[in-house]
Amino acid sequence: MNARTPSPRPAVPGTLQSTLLVAEREVVTQVRSKSFLISAGVLLVGVLAAIVLGSLLSGRTTDPVRVAVVPETVALVDAADDLEGVRVADVAEARAAVEAEEVEAAVVADTSADAVLDARVIALGSAPERVLGALTVTPEVEILGDPDPEFGIRFLVSLAFGLVFMMTATTFGSTIAQNTVQEKQSRIVEILLSTVSARALLAGKILGNSALAVAETAALAAVSVVGMVVTGQDELLGALGAPMAWFAIFFVVGFVLLAAIFASSASLVSRIEDTGPVLTPVMMLTMAPYFVVVFFNDNDLVLRIASFFPVSAPVAMPVRLFLGEAVWWEPLVALVVLAGTTVAVIALGAKIYERSLLRLGGRVKLAEALRES
Repeated sequence: MNARTPSPRPAVPGTLQSTLLVAEREVVTQVRSKSFLISAGVLLVGVLAAIVLGSLLSGRTTDPVRVAVVPETVALVDAADDLEGVRVADVAEARAAVEAEEVEAAVVADTSADAVLDARVIALGSAPERVLGALTVTPEVEILGDPDPEFGIRFLVSLAFGLVFMMTATTFGSTIAQNTVQEKQSRIVEILLSTVSARALLAGKILGNSALAVAETAALAAVSVVGMVVTGQDELLGALGAPMAWFAIFFVVGFVLLAAIFASSASLVSRIEDTGPVLTPVMMLTMAPYFVVVFFNDNDLVLRIASFFPVSAPVAMPVRLFLGEAVWWEPLVALVVLAGTTVAVIALGAKIYERSLLRLGGRVKLAEALRES
């Protein structure tokens, strides 16, 4: 009687295949979660509502805009309901009033060689939209000093970049940490590690959640673009084009950096109740870029330093690009520094993750996780 031929053992998946399987599991689990879908929907609606509301509020007229006028342009300014003319003797006095910030702008006259009288607006920093919109003619604009976004726009753009990065990184970073601890607490990690390596498990978690974070950020960007187009903020949209592209690049690398820190930190504990002490420093790192660009958005020195610091570069550098304060080579250098730091952190985090996953019970000290076996 012939002996039964044993059935072949299933092939062990390679590192790449294991990573993709874990990433798929992370994505599917999140997408099927009602809480994830609801929070993402609320965030998208909130962003769109904020853009529309901001446009409506900025369009409201309150007090008339004070502008300096020379004798030739008094009638032109008096015909505009939204302007209050401050009479000056000549163009030199009008320019001095603008530079002293006594008025928002000046409306002066240019007499060309063919004796045609043209209006010209003199402003400080940026073109005054309310003044241009109130005039019945389309004047030439003269900017005194370096062009600079208005404070309100400067603050809102800084707030938007910082808030998107902080909320997305915090949401998906916390998900990575929570899943890691839950797998240890329920001992599912032992089953997972019998099929895939610890490095593949870490890489899959980072890859899957990075894909979700990028997708959510892309959706936010699309909603923002639609909102600005519908509300007629084409000029702001044009100014945000290049900074948004750089933000997307920096965001991907910066999120991978934070994701590796979240995962490796969470692997040090075995219970959800113990995650506070190990995740608090990571949360502070994640929130730091938001506070830097919001509170120091008008401080060139602080923003310059933050734009080269790996954790804050994904927010600070796009803000500086929008403000026109960064030269062409600076984002390239900052990206190289960020990428190099990310590679080093992933290598270190993989070592911590690999040596801590199967150590159950109390909290694993960082020094123990880094110590050679």
